[in-house]
Amino acid sequence: MSGALTGKTVLYLVTEDWYFWSHRLPFARAARDAGARVIVASRMAAHRDRILAEGFEAADIPFDRSGLNPLRDLKTVRAILSLYRQEKPDLVHHVAMKPVLYGGIAAALAKIPAVINAMAGLGFLFIADGLKIRMIRPVVEWSFRKLGNRRNTVLIVQNGDDADLFADRIGVARDRIRVIRGSGVDIDRFRPGPEPEGVPVAVCVSRMLWDKGIGELVEAARILQQRGVTIRIRLVGPTDANPASIPVATLKAWQDSGLVEVAGPSDDIPGAYRDAHIAVLPSYREGLPKSLLEGAACGRPVVATDVPGCREICRDGETGIRVPLKSVAPLADALQRLAEDAGLRRKLGDGARRAVETEFAEAIVVGETMALYKQALQGGPKNEL
Repeated sequence: MSGALTGKTVLYLVTEDWYFWSHRLPFARAARDAGARVIVASRMAAHRDRILAEGFEAADIPFDRSGLNPLRDLKTVRAILSLYRQEKPDLVHHVAMKPVLYGGIAAALAKIPAVINAMAGLGFLFIADGLKIRMIRPVVEWSFRKLGNRRNTVLIVQNGDDADLFADRIGVARDRIRVIRGSGVDIDRFRPGPEPEGVPVAVCVSRMLWDKGIGELVEAARILQQRGVTIRIRLVGPTDANPASIPVATLKAWQDSGLVEVAGPSDDIPGAYRDAHIAVLPSYREGLPKSLLEGAACGRPVVATDVPGCREICRDGETGIRVPLKSVAPLADALQRLAEDAGLRRKLGDGARRAVETEFAEAIVVGETMALYKQALQGGPKNEL
């Protein structure tokens, strides 16, 4: 697509600069290489200089990921609208719930020609069931429906379950929904390697959130310890401002008890999988978990819950072992089975690598997205509100 976006301005709206860097950088590079001027709009922090060094422009947007606060969020919408009116992008690519909602409002008011809304997953708002969440959810669903059906707006989801939910429950027209599976994996950076010597290690690479199934994983570790199974459970990833974030004190207590190893955040995820034997993520729901895709690319068998997103890469008996949602004993059984059977680990790990190479590689996903940009800039779907 060299030159296909010459003269166009493409703007990426994400909540955090680190998330853009970890999940959307290849798309922005492809847009730049196709001739586009690229703007990254986000809550800028440690990655601003890296973003600028890529030849992109950076715009600071005051996102607050910790919850819904009308006054703070109105300030965010105003900042996005001001940016859109000033920069006049030809195409905006919104990633995740708040950018999709607030960016969608701003794009409508600023009359942006092409809008791509990407939902990486349905997040806390669609998993939790408290009173406040039940009150907010219908408003969010109505907003998704109105914004998602606007002229020249396309919704990207990462799995068929989410496509069905947006079409059947929320009411986004099917011809405005595209399934593009994940954000892509660099299969040269994430490569298979020999298992490390010693005690089998199951690594969970994730933000430390309750809805990632971390609590269930710790309880499974407790069962494995009681059974005398030789295995270590390692947690790799940060805490953050998400309402479902696990307190640091709780993580420390788990580590001090000897149940799990809490490694904290890491910039070397290939190394995290190189030092492990199994990739595990017992999440409650995902778009398509990049951490499991990266583990699979490294030739590690995956253990995950049988939920939307996870089941895309965790195919029972082919790439890993699936367990029921919020299970503990079945999760422990799956980890024990893999810890005790090196041949099964190799078989499933080989299958996991093949799946990534043929379906989830970065080149495939980026290519599909660039083709969608081209379509959107040529007019895209024509239905009105």
